[in-house]
Amino acid sequence: MRTMRRMAEICFTILIVAVVPVSCAEPVTYADNPEVSAFIDEMVVQHGFDKASLQEVFSEAVFKEKIIKLMTSPAEAKPWKDYRSILVTEQRAKQGIEFMKEHGADLDRAESVYGVPAEIIVAIIGVETRYGRVTGSNRIIDALSTLAFDYPRRADYFRKELAEFLMLARDEGVDPLSLKGSYAGAMGYGQFMPSSFRAYAVDFDDDGHKDIWNNPTDAIGSVANYFHQHGWQKGGPVTERAIAEGDAYETMLVKKRADLMPIRSLADLIAAGFKPEKALVPEQPATAMRFEGAEGDEHWIGLHNFYVITRYNHSALYAMAVYQLSQEIAGRS
Repeated sequence: MRTMRRMAEICFTILIVAVVPVSCAEPVTYADNPEVSAFIDEMVVQHGFDKASLQEVFSEAVFKEKIIKLMTSPAEAKPWKDYRSILVTEQRAKQGIEFMKEHGADLDRAESVYGVPAEIIVAIIGVETRYGRVTGSNRIIDALSTLAFDYPRRADYFRKELAEFLMLARDEGVDPLSLKGSYAGAMGYGQFMPSSFRAYAVDFDDDGHKDIWNNPTDAIGSVANYFHQHGWQKGGPVTERAIAEGDAYETMLVKKRADLMPIRSLADLIAAGFKPEKALVPEQPATAMRFEGAEGDEHWIGLHNFYVITRYNHSALYAMAVYQLSQEIAGRS
C-alpha cells in the first residue's frame, strides 16, 4: 500500500511539472540590439527624435517568433478556388450590406469627394478586417521591430515602415506601445501600413484626429482617398471575363507582381486570342489573367481600375476577391 501511494505521489508530481512550467522565459526585447541602436541614432539625426525616449520604447519592444512563421505562408499562395472561398462568402456579403446601411452617409460623401464606389470601399474593409471586427491583436512596435531586425529578406522595407510608424505616433500624439494591428504591421479598419497612413489617411469627420482604428468615418475616407490618389477612374470598368482561344496569349498572362501593370492594349490581347465576353474599348490598357477556379480555369481581363485595386495589395487574387465581393454587396443593396 505504501509503495502504491508513493507511486501515485510521483505520478502527481510529474503531472504538475508537465502542466505548470517551473519558470517562464523572459521575453526578448530590442533594448541592447546594436542594429536598433544604429536605427535610433538615424531617427535622432534624420527626424529629430529624442534618443532616450526611443531607447525606452525599444526596451519594451519584443521579438515575436510567430510573426516570422506567419510571414512565410501568405494566403495569396492559395489557388483562386480556395482563396475566393475564404473572402467572398455569404456572411461577408451580408455584413457588408449591414456596414453600408450603417455608414451610408459617410460612404456617399466619400464617393462624391473621391469618385470611388461605396461598394469598393466597403469590400476593401470587408476583406481586410471583416468590417472592423478583426483588426489584429499584435502590438505594431513588436511586429515591425521583429520584421525590421529579424527578417532579413525584407528588413529594408520594414525598417522604413518602422520609421514611418514612429513618426505617425509622434504626429498623432499617441503612445507607440499602445497601437495594435496585423502581424505585418497593418492597422485599423483598412489595414494601412504606416507609410500608407502618413500618405493617405484623412480626418474625414474633421475632429482633429486621423483615427482608422476606432473611427469608421475616418477609415472610409482614408480608403477612398487611397484609391483616388492611385488613379481610380470614376465610372470606369474594373474587369471582365474573357474567352481564351489558342495559346498565343500565354506569354501575356499575369504570372508575377511585375505583370500586374497593364502595358498592352486590349486590342493586343484580342489579337492573341484573349477576348472579352462583353464589348470594351479596345484601345484601353489591359492585362490577361487565368485563375484556377472551382469548375476549371477562369479567364479574366484586368483593366485600369483593377490595377488600382492591386496597389492596395499587390495580388491579382486579392483584387479579384475585392471586386467580386463588391458586386455581391452592390447586387443586394
